Amino acid sequence: MHCPFCGSQDTRVTDSRLVAEGDQVRRRRQCASCGERFTTYETAELIMPRVIKADDSREDFNEAKLRAGMLRALEKRPVSAESIEAAVERIRQRLRARGEREVDAREIGGEVMHALKRLDQVAYIRFASVYRRFQDLDEFRAEIDRLAQEPGFSSQEDEQ
Repeated sequence: MHCPFCGSQDTRVTDSRLVAEGDQVRRRRQCASCGERFTTYETAELIMPRVIKADDSREDFNEAKLRAGMLRALEKRPVSAESIEAAVERIRQRLRARGEREVDAREIGGEVMHALKRLDQVAYIRFASVYRRFQDLDEFRAEIDRLAQEPGFSSQEDEQ
């Protein structure tokens, strides 16, 4: 590491600590030439896979787009911002953990549906209706019936 004060390459680490919830390393360094101290931060460079769209075009993964889609489905629903951010982060981690350079947009949509199903059933149905392009009420009913059959389903009547 070059000294930012004198440009010497002869620097040494005097202290290292984990910061940012363990996602970053903070290092205190001292230049052997001029004696000045400075701090550096080290983070892993994690590259998200590119997204293969339905028309076979490719685009960079866009976390803001993912979040916006989830927020649209969760609009006016009783879900905390922390829960939404945690779900977005879980999706990002799953995509990154695959180690693939490209991922199909349908797979990302499936991850979003899985996350919304856990967060809020109404939001899940909203998202599913757009994602699966429901054409009529029968498709809504069929999806709601499928949801009702799953273990852990609770309706408003059960809660009262």
